Amino acid sequence: MIPEPAATAASRPSEHKNNSHDEANSSGTVNHSEDESGNENRQKGVRPQRRRKRAHKVSENVASTSAKAARSGVSRAGGSHAKQRHVEAVTLFEVVTMGRGAMQAVIDDWVEAYVTDRDASLLDLISFFIQCSGCKGVVTAEMCHSKEDSEVMSQMVEQVDEVAGLQYKKFLAFPWILTVTWPMDTDSVEYPLIQSGPYGRWFHSEFCDFVSVLVAQCQHSVIFDSYLMSTLISLLTELSNSYVRAFRHTCTLAAVKLLSSLVGVALSLSVSIENSQKLCEVQKTKTLRQKSTLQLERIQKKITELRDKRAEIESMMDIIFKGVFLKRYRDVLPEIRSICMEELGLWMKLYSSAFLNDSYLKYMGWMMHDKVPDVRLKCVLGLQGLYGDPLLLPKLDLFTSRFKDRMISMTLDKDNEVAVQTMKLLVVISKTSDDVLSPEDYKLLLQFVYSSQRPLAATAGELLFSRLLNTVASDTQDEVNEEEAHKQQTFAQLKALLQFYQESELHKHVVYLVDSLWDCGGALLKDWPALTSVLLQDPSSHPPGLTLAEQAVLVEVLVASVRQASEGPALVGRSGAKKVLSARDKKILTDDCTKLTEHLLKVLPQLLSKFSSRCDVVASLMKIPQYFLTEAENTQALSSLLAEMGAVLELHSSPAVLEAAARTYLSLCGEETAGCSVTRAARDSLVQHWVDQLTALLGDSLKDDRFPADEEKTGEILATLKKLRAFHNCHDLFRWNLFELLSPLLSVESSQGGAPPEVLLEVLQCLSYSMLWSLNMSSETLTSRDKAVAQRLQLRLFCERGHHCLSHSDHSVRQQAFLGICDVLTAHSYQLHVWDPTSFGPLLYTPSPKLQRALLTFVCVHAFVGPDSDSQCSVSENSERLEDLHKRRNLLAAYCKLIVHGVLEMSMAAEVFMYYMKYYNDFGDIIKETMYRTRQTDKIESARTLVLCLQQLFMRLKREQESGGRAHPGVQTFTSIKELARRFALTFGDVVKFRECIVMIHRNGIEFVFQEFSQTPETPTPLYLSYLTILSEFSSKLLKPDKKTVFSYLQKHTAEHIIDLREECWQPLIYYRASLLAVAEGEDAVSYVSSDRKPYLPNRSPFSKQKLDGSKSPCLFSPTDSRVSKVHRPSFSPSHQEKTADPDPFCVPAEPAAKRLNVEASVLSAGNEADDDTVEIEL
Repeated sequence: MIPEPAATAASRPSEHKNNSHDEANSSGTVNHSEDESGNENRQKGVRPQRRRKRAHKVSENVASTSAKAARSGVSRAGGSHAKQRHVEAVTLFEVVTMGRGAMQAVIDDWVEAYVTDRDASLLDLISFFIQCSGCKGVVTAEMCHSKEDSEVMSQMVEQVDEVAGLQYKKFLAFPWILTVTWPMDTDSVEYPLIQSGPYGRWFHSEFCDFVSVLVAQCQHSVIFDSYLMSTLISLLTELSNSYVRAFRHTCTLAAVKLLSSLVGVALSLSVSIENSQKLCEVQKTKTLRQKSTLQLERIQKKITELRDKRAEIESMMDIIFKGVFLKRYRDVLPEIRSICMEELGLWMKLYSSAFLNDSYLKYMGWMMHDKVPDVRLKCVLGLQGLYGDPLLLPKLDLFTSRFKDRMISMTLDKDNEVAVQTMKLLVVISKTSDDVLSPEDYKLLLQFVYSSQRPLAATAGELLFSRLLNTVASDTQDEVNEEEAHKQQTFAQLKALLQFYQESELHKHVVYLVDSLWDCGGALLKDWPALTSVLLQDPSSHPPGLTLAEQAVLVEVLVASVRQASEGPALVGRSGAKKVLSARDKKILTDDCTKLTEHLLKVLPQLLSKFSSRCDVVASLMKIPQYFLTEAENTQALSSLLAEMGAVLELHSSPAVLEAAARTYLSLCGEETAGCSVTRAARDSLVQHWVDQLTALLGDSLKDDRFPADEEKTGEILATLKKLRAFHNCHDLFRWNLFELLSPLLSVESSQGGAPPEVLLEVLQCLSYSMLWSLNMSSETLTSRDKAVAQRLQLRLFCERGHHCLSHSDHSVRQQAFLGICDVLTAHSYQLHVWDPTSFGPLLYTPSPKLQRALLTFVCVHAFVGPDSDSQCSVSENSERLEDLHKRRNLLAAYCKLIVHGVLEMSMAAEVFMYYMKYYNDFGDIIKETMYRTRQTDKIESARTLVLCLQQLFMRLKREQESGGRAHPGVQTFTSIKELARRFALTFGDVVKFRECIVMIHRNGIEFVFQEFSQTPETPTPLYLSYLTILSEFSSKLLKPDKKTVFSYLQKHTAEHIIDLREECWQPLIYYRASLLAVAEGEDAVSYVSSDRKPYLPNRSPFSKQKLDGSKSPCLFSPTDSRVSKVHRPSFSPSHQEKTADPDPFCVPAEPAAKRLNVEASVLSAGNEADDDTVEIEL
């Protein structure tokens, strides 16, 4: 509700009208309603282009000459383009939508109009700022005679008229008293500055340009008339203090931008003063004949005038700073605080003579503690500009000493951008001031090269490179030739880098260190000739070479640089790198990869030969060929490399060397690799040599089913098996028939003279890889039924031998046998699902029941052992516990995959589900994922598995209670079983989707309790009656009609027995009935039975507090009573107040209506509570 200009006085309160009439000699009203002001910025759906085409009325305060001047300005700026827009009249607010060219022309015309009629033009400018605030209201301007009138100042208020739904703000912008009227919901709607999308950013830029252009066009004329700037500053100061966010935000931005523009004017005046002073000095140095007294006086007068103008500008800046900045830099709105700090940094950098002192710097230091990251970021960015100028550093000494610790601590800021920019600030400080940061500070900051955020790590790498590496390099420049100087410089830099890495004591993060230095020190790290020459240098040469430890680290640096040049900056565990490389980056990677391949293909054999005796160094060097360019063709160099690799493999059998070699051969054997034929021939030669060697060693080993006890021969067999196992992991060695060669080793127990455990471990892995390769290549190798039968025989033999090893005395052998069987059976199941029926495929193999039970027993005995992860342990035991937990998780995951892929029956997961709560922290994610996957396969069978799990736990507890023995560790308490049921129920999220599952759980539970129960005086209640308390945890997942159906099904089983609900022994039934009828809702859902082998406790029932005399207590019901007695209790849920005749919106048929079967009406309509229009599920 916005009043029209003529009705403004009538809609305003009477006292407000009288006061303004008494104070004013003349008044003017500016309407900012949507009809006349053209403020369509509040309408998000309207595009700026359409906004420009509308015709708008000019403000009532503007004379016709002003409108003509505005139109001529637009025509001059836009030409024919402006004519195409059909602009009839232009206000200053519309200029913001037309770009900088039209803006400058219209402002020139506004200045001309201001000279003619400054009051009307000034009111237009006031209207502009209020419109930019998004205000759809009325502005009334009244003349004020005196700024010091106390009566006038007492009426400067901001109030709300709740009856009219309007807000009023009355303030003094001398010589005007302005009253702004706007709707009360202004704060709830977006104003132009905060509008989302590109329009908000565009308006922000154009609005700031308008202020700067306004000051620039006025700086030589009306800016010094003591009228324009006084009124404008008063306006912005008053509106920036408003309670309304739109006014405060917009006018604060305008005020600080105005101050920034005035800084530009002051700088221009300072330059003019300096130039005039130079002219004056020149004039004074002239001789008497050349000197002109009149000209000298004219120059001095000009200098005086310029100084007066500068003083006036500085006075304006001081007024704005004290009136706006000091009040708004702590504003509750983060955007306003950010604006203030951003502009303060600009003022101190541009006009340091006035702003760069401790009285202004303190605000920057204080706001570095702001809770909003953007405010802290603006402070840091402002300080970067200050510390980057060496001329400003002397003025920053006190600030640096006061806030240095805060700047260092901000490198740990939770906002990544703030931390990165703070590190860049410290890099700038370290380059410009050597004594600011102490060695302890550098030690702390340089550790950020190992940060998980790549931008922060790269900035810390720049600090490391500039602080250590470049400093060392500059100290080594001597009078030597250029090549020798380059070698010395490279060696010194590498030495410093290795020393830093060793002192940091993070010896497994070389790749992260190289990645951090890659942007700034890429030239050093990609100088592979220099790196390899240092490695090949003789230790006895001068200067002395590297130590053994430094050589090992330098090899890791070499490998990391090769990886970085080949694959890019993507690293596991480090974020912030480019996910998509540009064409330029890809070209750089290709060029670097070509260079390293050409060089290292020739030099790598020499390095392998030199370090062949050092296992750790060789393992790293073996990885380098994996990053070679595949198109490289140099057969001779490749043959030399393969020969050296073969020689190294003859010497070493450590897992690291063998794994690196196997992966390297796999990379070089690819189809797209140029020398793949040469590499395959070398690989086949190596494998054939190892197979022949192993065959010879095993020739006499298994005589009389006994393994030789010769340690030397056993060591040779073990080394050869390790090599075959490592290569079989990456390569298909099917044609060497390792299965037939190695399977006899599993037939004899080590206690009876069989192979030792370490040999069996390697044999099991080799056989597992052999079966996996055989199954994986089934589509190519199985060309006839005979081959498929042979494959199934091998699979059966492997499972039988593995089953035999499950009872081995060595723990590692048992674990490997279990994992091998699980992996092979899982792969076999997968192949059965993906093979093409038109061709031969793997034949079905089902593990024997004995093997299935053995696998279940193994996983329960070896996975669910020891306390849960929540238990306290010492620091020394933590790593061992985590390693053991990792192995146990692998065992459980391998078994669960058999369930998920259908190798084992789903019911065999019941034993695993029992430990869901007890070992939730260790295995909760694995068990929960297994539930989810099995439910996707068959949701009914999965629900039956949960029921089986709960029933088995309950029966074990009952047997233990009846036996009266000590507590067995595998038996859970009643409370834990009930909690497990509750967690199972929570996994059924969509009750409509799993409706049948929930009903089946209740039906199965009721049958479990009452089936085969015959009531006698000795056994008045079922043996498993307390199971109903556990079953009640699933009642909340039943839909409303299903609750009635399940209740009827319960009545069917209880109708044959005499049940006295007043007896404590029937409390579980009462509790379960209450959960179905929802009469116990709102009460404490407690158990009414013993939880830990104790007799039932009285007074736990919802009905226990009812009096038996004179109350509607539950009565006895017999087989003749088919109705359910209703218990009248207050309802705590809106669902209780619904009529049963209302159809349930979630009630869906469990199956098609044609196939649905209904139970007898006497059973399903318990007390006529089931309605005819509800859908029931067959029980």
